[in-house]
Amino acid sequence: MGHTHMVDNALPEIGPDKSLLLVDDDEPFLRQLAKAMEKRGFEVETASSVVAGQAIATARPPAYAVVDLRLGDGNGLDVVEVLREKRADSRVVVLTGYGAIATAVAAVKIGATDYLSKPADATDVMNALLSSGDELPPPPENPMSADRVRWEHIQRVYELCDRNVSETARRLNMHRRTLQRILAKRSPR
Repeated sequence: MGHTHMVDNALPEIGPDKSLLLVDDDEPFLRQLAKAMEKRGFEVETASSVVAGQAIATARPPAYAVVDLRLGDGNGLDVVEVLREKRADSRVVVLTGYGAIATAVAAVKIGATDYLSKPADATDVMNALLSSGDELPPPPENPMSADRVRWEHIQRVYELCDRNVSETARRLNMHRRTLQRILAKRSPR
């Protein structure tokens, strides 16, 4: 089939309300994404902290939002909650650092529409914002490898067990030595 350009016209319209709030404390990324989304027809406001994001969500709750979960002054989920309260139909996509699967699940539970792991580009963001619940957005260009997901999971359990190798091995049902080998290696790509 190859890459046809069917995707472009298959995407639903942004709709009459084109307001989009971007919350991220990575300033260059924020500026770049804001520019790219404006080009695609959104009316963009940006915030680089939980406090600023909550202020905009309260004063002018947007139709769309993209919120990074790790912000300098706290957790982006706090912005998502305010958005949900102020505007139930807002479509919210959260950005997580690699492999923060648990956080992403929490985000969806409190009402995020979708989540993407960084680095996400404007096209990924656009697809996630506009995909309707029934159709899944196209898969990301560079999803995490299965090895990477497994490694992230092991790391997370290890952290939750206060970095206790024996306890982690027990919970993951793995040999202690196998686990030590995995923990000693760098994360797979």
